[in-house]
Formats: sequence, C-alpha cells, structure tokens
Amino acid sequence: MKTARIKLTSSDFKQLDDISRKIIDVAAKTGVKHSGIIPLPVQKLVVPTRKSPCGGGTETYERWQLRIHKRMIDIKSDERTLRRIMRVDIPENVHIEIELKE
Repeated sequence: MKTARIKLTSSDFKQLDDISRKIIDVAAKTGVKHSGIIPLPVQKLVVPTRKSPCGGGTETYERWQLRIHKRMIDIKSDERTLRRIMRVDIPENVHIEIELKE
C-alpha cells in the first residue's frame, strides 16, 4: 500500500477542520489506517500601514494580520480510497495538496 500525505491550508480554520473531518470519515469508512489531523504551526503575515495619509503629526500605524492555518493527514491508502477522497467537495479558499509515497 502507498502512503498519501494530504496537506490542507486555509485562512479559515473552521472550514479547514470541517474538510479534515470529512477526509478522516472517508478513510474510516473504507477501513484504511490513518494518522489523524496533525495541526502544523500557524503562519502569520503582518502588514503595518500608516493611519494618517498626510505627513504631519505623529506616526501611528495599524497592523493588519493574515493567519494561514495548516493541517496534515497521512493515510495508508489504495486507489479506491484516494478516489473517494478526491470526490470530497472542497471550498475555493481551502488549498489541498496530495503527495504519494511508497
């Protein structure tokens, strides 16, 4: 059997957890071994911007932040299980990456 490593990334962690649970449910229904939802470190993108458009006065900044959440799932799978996983409906803002290993 091959091992499929599935990496999911998104800025919305609720959708990410929902999709992860759906993939684990598919793996459980087909009866293959899997190592659960592994949370990876959150990547934070911070963009400081000036509050005032003019040059006078004190320099005050706003810091905008985008958090990117990541999850990883390892599945000992066969072709039938992978086809079922690929049928799972995934929203546009969730990025999925499937890597096959021997």
